[in-house]
Amino acid sequence: MESKPTLEEVVSLCKRRGFIYQGSDIYGGLAGTYDYGPLGTLLKRNIVSEWLRFFVDGQDDMYQIDSAILMNRKVWQASGHEAGFNDPMVECHYCHSRFREDHVDYSKPCPVCGKKDSYGEARQFNTMFKTHIGPIDSDESVTYLRPETAQGIFVNFKNVVDSFSPDLPFGIAQIGKGFRNEISPREFLFRLRELEMMEIEYFVQPDKWEESFEKWRDDLHAYFKRLGLPEGQVHELEVPEADRAHYSHRTIDFEFDFPFGRRELCGLAYRTDYDLKAHQQASGKDMSYRPKDGSEPFIPHVIEPSLGIDRLILAVLSSAYSHDEQGGEKRVFLKLPAKLAPVKVAVFPLLKNKPELVAKAKEVHKTLRKEMQSQVMWDDNGNIGKRYRRQDEIGTPYCVTIDFQTLEDGTVTVRDRDTTEQQRIKIEELKTTVK
Repeated sequence: MESKPTLEEVVSLCKRRGFIYQGSDIYGGLAGTYDYGPLGTLLKRNIVSEWLRFFVDGQDDMYQIDSAILMNRKVWQASGHEAGFNDPMVECHYCHSRFREDHVDYSKPCPVCGKKDSYGEARQFNTMFKTHIGPIDSDESVTYLRPETAQGIFVNFKNVVDSFSPDLPFGIAQIGKGFRNEISPREFLFRLRELEMMEIEYFVQPDKWEESFEKWRDDLHAYFKRLGLPEGQVHELEVPEADRAHYSHRTIDFEFDFPFGRRELCGLAYRTDYDLKAHQQASGKDMSYRPKDGSEPFIPHVIEPSLGIDRLILAVLSSAYSHDEQGGEKRVFLKLPAKLAPVKVAVFPLLKNKPELVAKAKEVHKTLRKEMQSQVMWDDNGNIGKRYRRQDEIGTPYCVTIDFQTLEDGTVTVRDRDTTEQQRIKIEELKTTVK
């Protein structure tokens, strides 16, 4: 059984190969923020596209929106976030470093200053980022950077129903940024202050929530499989009532075996009618759904599958990180599903100082790019072995080499990333072979 990578190995590869950089890196960084490089941006796009294909575009009962990050403060008061979006925090008496209480072992010294018996009593800390609207900082101008995208869906429920008259059940989907002022961001992309989410609020009849809940449970497992996450590394945790969010009647946390241990990957929650009822009461707007058969209006209940894109990316990279031995040397490669790979095929000449090879390789590269656009990369830096290793590390499934035989018979060498085996095929067959 192949050993798991360490978090340090994953982080190193991400920076070295242009997947993910520390935010504000030239100024020493900013904790809990990361920038996606060219390859990370492509990987993220592919993961999001797979979510859209599977959960949104391929369904007849889904409506996608894009709501504002800044919302009226009353939204967060009604939802309970202003009063209750808290984490317990403890502070070291000596160095005044602050930590989430669930990350602290009271029997051990402070990890920053090394002092023993240094922690004070836990107190609640609201993790929403507070800001002000307009030129005057006053209580009337307070708002927050949204900590989740869900509330943007709930406050638009009535708009979507009025515009499209959907039949129940139906869902409203959203992809967007969220912001959480984490006390102690850690473990790379796992716990961030700026994050991106893919959330769906699926509205159902109150007596049919269990049926929908189980379907979403199965669908999430199917989505993880499409991302190449090993089934044995994805686990379910039935969250006990004491640990559930204030709005949830039932929650399953889907956990993943990250390099630093088993942690939450995403959540599936039955939010009942809590949110719509809270916004109806606070806003005075009727949030009822009126069945087309003329029966009594009611407030729908909600199933919420909520996924953090950054955590998914970390899970995908961790599970794809592989190594073997080739020619007596250790080889690191990303065993990504082809549909997720940032680059699907790399094209290069055997020798970059031979104009006839370069010209033919450019021709092949141009032809493939017309079909596959940014998924095709040109690479002529270093010798052929170094190019293969470089492409292996970024997860490129196929490498196409143009050599002297290409000039004679119109065939090229296609190398497989996972097996390193090579085959010769005609240039005209490339499009179907490497797609």
